[in-house]
Amino acid sequence: MTFLEVMEHVAQLFEAIGAFVLLVGLAVSVVLAARSWRQDHQGHVAWLVLRDSFGSVILLGLEILVAADLVRTVAVAPSIDNVVILGVIVLIRTLLSFSLEIEIEGVAPWRRALTTGPRRLTRRSGPADPPSVTADTRPSSRH
Repeated sequence: MTFLEVMEHVAQLFEAIGAFVLLVGLAVSVVLAARSWRQDHQGHVAWLVLRDSFGSVILLGLEILVAADLVRTVAVAPSIDNVVILGVIVLIRTLLSFSLEIEIEGVAPWRRALTTGPRRLTRRSGPADPPSVTADTRPSSRH
């Protein structure tokens, strides 16, 4: 078996892992949402759990699939055309990842430091959790 064949199999393995992560992640996300709905019977909260957890799974899956594309392009077929195609694929997946992260976190990454934390952490706090930061002690976001 040649180096190119091995690298092609490595890229296929990354793609299979990416697909597996997406499928298992979807199942786990549905289970988490169902468990959330069973606990408090609030469909909106269950929907947010599903959306946030599966959004994170999609981000992970995209990262793995980008790794597969990198292996295939750099090791298997490093032509100028393939590098340009890889660049476009990575750009599209990066934009998707960026927009998914904003959707999940509820804030753009450059504005995250101005908030008290990720939206998903504060939304799921319950009676047993420590009290959240109050308006009086929260740092001002005005400059």
